[in-house]
Amino acid sequence: MQSFELLEQFGHEQVIYCSNKESGLKAIIAIHDTTLGPAIGGTRMWSYSSYDAALKDVLRLSRGMTYKASVAGLNLGGGNAVIIKDKDTVKSEQLFRTFGKFVDGLAGRYITAEDVGTTVRDMEYVRMETEYVTGISKALGGSGDPSPVTAYGVYIGMKACAQARWGSDSLRGRKIAIQGAGQLARYLCEHLYNEGAEIYITDIDEEKVKRVLETVKAFVVKPEEIYEQEVDIFSPCALGGIINDDTIPELKCEIIAGGANNQLEAEATHGKQLLEKGILYAPDYVINAGGLINVANEIEGYRQDRAMKQAESIYDIVKRIIAISEKENIPTYFASNRMAEERLASIGGITKIYSGAKKISGLNRR
Repeated sequence: MQSFELLEQFGHEQVIYCSNKESGLKAIIAIHDTTLGPAIGGTRMWSYSSYDAALKDVLRLSRGMTYKASVAGLNLGGGNAVIIKDKDTVKSEQLFRTFGKFVDGLAGRYITAEDVGTTVRDMEYVRMETEYVTGISKALGGSGDPSPVTAYGVYIGMKACAQARWGSDSLRGRKIAIQGAGQLARYLCEHLYNEGAEIYITDIDEEKVKRVLETVKAFVVKPEEIYEQEVDIFSPCALGGIINDDTIPELKCEIIAGGANNQLEAEATHGKQLLEKGILYAPDYVINAGGLINVANEIEGYRQDRAMKQAESIYDIVKRIIAISEKENIPTYFASNRMAEERLASIGGITKIYSGAKKISGLNRR
């Protein structure tokens, strides 16, 4: 009963539970909304505290993908998957090919890609069983790692926030704290460093921080101290839920603009708190839409220069959201949600449910 209540709460169309004893696969695929086109979203592999926690995560992630595609002007719906990792789970060809079978059974209603805990190689195993997968290597006709485009979009969105707050989009001399030092953060740091920003970085994995420091100069801080840094911009680029009752009082920044998904632990509560505190928040699914733009290009026939050019549209989208927020004195997340919902409602008059009957151009690679 709780599962159906959650589906109704977030407005999901379908949730699929995937289990296979031989491969050790336990996964959940969530399809949120296919008004604009087939649902697309990554496959996350993570150790969850419970199956309920995994379900809540995949529901939030898939809903975010719907809004992300809508605001970005893409003809795609929102979906996501999580593979539940426990002490007995082993990453293997068998595991991901089995998962690919489940994806293929949805006949194109859901297109998957890499996410936290999965890699391009993992998606290549998935591809052995289904054409409905993106983010595979360039050698196989895909786009490879989407992080460069995602990071560029975050950088562009950050500049739009700077323009709105300070009257100039230059980040030269600005102090920027980055939480997380993965691939996205590494590319983002390079953009910021090249512009002359002062970077503060942290990660629970010291090796990731060391790799970032190979190409940029940055101050390294302890993970628990990143929130209290006196900076201009705080950029969450790790996991979600980190803007919450405990961390908001610690923040000493004017802007939050990062690549992590679901940064606000509770949208309504924490979005309002940031507004009241005078912190400008760039909605995560808007500013990190570069990754989705990247895989959308892969569907159509990939060219990175075109994907990077399209990611520049994030600048104007962020500016429009901020303008609505300021005019109506509403949180930025609320303004962006409304923009997404208006497009969904408009296109919904044309088509409601994507059937999956037709092939997706660009994905017939096998």
